[in-house]
Amino acid sequence: AANQGGPLTDDQLRSLWLHRAAAGVVARDPVGTLSRARATAEQLLEAQPDGARWLRQWLSLIDRGPEPVMRAMTSIDPQARELRQNSPFLGLLPEEDRLAILEAFHSVGRSRTGTGT
Repeated sequence: AANQGGPLTDDQLRSLWLHRAAAGVVARDPVGTLSRARATAEQLLEAQPDGARWLRQWLSLIDRGPEPVMRAMTSIDPQARELRQNSPFLGLLPEEDRLAILEAFHSVGRSRTGTGT
């Protein structure tokens, strides 16, 4: 990641919040959600060649099963931060949930998230 594992940027932290929720969707229906994410990743590979490196890594994780996927979705390590920028998983969240998470994220504010700046 651009900040090499330093504090999460606002964008990285917002993405982490969304992916934590999406990981819950994977946990509830691993077979169905991984199948949907695979299809999304394959479509994105055709449409967005710039993200191909990351999408291929997601496909590799999907092949390994739900545990490695959920680990990457919720990790704060630099590799996971980059993966989340090219994710096939946010489409799993219903729009109402996505908006509620974003609202909660913005209402808490960065200073109370534990990453402080």
